[in-house]
Amino acid sequence: MGLIGQHELTIEDYKTILRRRIWLLVIPAVVFSVGAYMASLFLAARYKSETVVLVEAPTVSSDLVRPIGGDTNQRLATMREEILSRTRLQQIIEKFNLYREDLGKVPMEELVARLRSSIDVSAVRPMDRTNASGLPGFTIDVVAGRPQLAQQICTEITSMFLQQNVIVSERKAEDTTDFISRQLQEAKGKLDDQDAKLAEFQRRNMGSLPDNAQSNFSLLTGLASQLDSVTQSLNRAQQDKLFLESALSQQVAVSKLSQTGGNPDALSRQIAALQDQLASLRTRYTDDHPDVIKVNKEITHLQQRMDEEAADARANKETEKPGPSVDTPQAQQLRAQLHQIDVNIRERMAEQLRLREQITRVQGKLELTPAVAQQYKALTRDYQTALNIYNDLLKKQNDSEMSRDLLRRQQGEQFRVLDPPSLPQQPTFPNRRLFAFGGFAGGLGFGLVIAFLLEAQDTSLRTEKDVEHLLKLPTLAVIPVTRPTMRNGKNGSLKTDLRPSEEQINLNVGA
Repeated sequence: MGLIGQHELTIEDYKTILRRRIWLLVIPAVVFSVGAYMASLFLAARYKSETVVLVEAPTVSSDLVRPIGGDTNQRLATMREEILSRTRLQQIIEKFNLYREDLGKVPMEELVARLRSSIDVSAVRPMDRTNASGLPGFTIDVVAGRPQLAQQICTEITSMFLQQNVIVSERKAEDTTDFISRQLQEAKGKLDDQDAKLAEFQRRNMGSLPDNAQSNFSLLTGLASQLDSVTQSLNRAQQDKLFLESALSQQVAVSKLSQTGGNPDALSRQIAALQDQLASLRTRYTDDHPDVIKVNKEITHLQQRMDEEAADARANKETEKPGPSVDTPQAQQLRAQLHQIDVNIRERMAEQLRLREQITRVQGKLELTPAVAQQYKALTRDYQTALNIYNDLLKKQNDSEMSRDLLRRQQGEQFRVLDPPSLPQQPTFPNRRLFAFGGFAGGLGFGLVIAFLLEAQDTSLRTEKDVEHLLKLPTLAVIPVTRPTMRNGKNGSLKTDLRPSEEQINLNVGA
């Protein structure tokens, strides 16, 4: 089991050693325990006051109003550094007149460090580890030399945390709102610039925008159809004008023949009949039709005959003074129709010119549409980006203002003291029971070391195993050691009594 020096020990050996060295263990353990307890009586008592502060969630759901405070753990860490700063702790030292005996002797930085070490701020961990994003609360522990002083300092620190939370939250809300408001004004200015550029571009390219392409195509188709209709009407009017001019010239010739004594009535009637026939044929056939060509030839032939007769009449009466020419009623009617047709032709030509100009303009707009569409897309993209930024900032500003209103109405995230700072009834240091137990353990350890050293230096042979281990030989017999003792006999005389003691002599024979 074990070996000390030349001894090989078993459990029975350990029990024997314990019985033999029991006082080496008991006396140091008792002395050390009593000494540690007595020493704890002279140590300065330290009292700890503690409080629990809960972090209450906003009364309004975060889905409706987004809080501005941010991460509570980060905010608590920041407040802890601010509250435990040198300036704040020095104010507490001066307010409660702490460390009076050390003031002026010890630097203030050391006193502040001493007070900071006696203050502990720790976060309360949530029970649900899967959803540990929030902070349910935190504890504040303050250790001082007197119970009332520990409670007062703990109360002061707790009050600082409550006030600092309100100040930090309101300041952050104000700063956030002001920053977003400035950004919103800048975004509004950029949006107005983009809006003005877009409006100016739309005004310059009215009708050439991508949205107008379909309407321009439809308009171009309609204008082309109107132009075809007007052109056909103009062609018919010009043909009618040629026909009326021809008829008028015939009537004038007939009138002149009648004035000179000719007899053109038969030719005139034939020509009028052929013209009526020609008008009837044109309603059914084109000018290339054989019947129409035949009638035109006959009318041309008769007109040539009338022209020849008129020329002969003029030749016969060259010496005669011509009288005033008087139009026949048919000629006057033809002149009126010819005038109306001239007016109609001018209107058709003006309409044709107007339609062609409109078609040219629409075609120009359609040709410019691809280039305009590219520029319009870039302007629209910039405008939409500016609009999205403005709307996002406007929403953030509304959220910030609502969060600020919640803080002002004390409906946002708040710190609430669950347990007020306690008044300690017993000191947390020194723990006299712990001191006594520590002294007992130390004394017991000291006794074990002394016993171990004594056993290591002991060369006595007390058992058969010790002899066998030392001589490396088997034991044949064991002779107990007897020590004489004196005792009274029956007659009052002294007698010697030989009894074996605990020690014995071993006889060993080598192999």
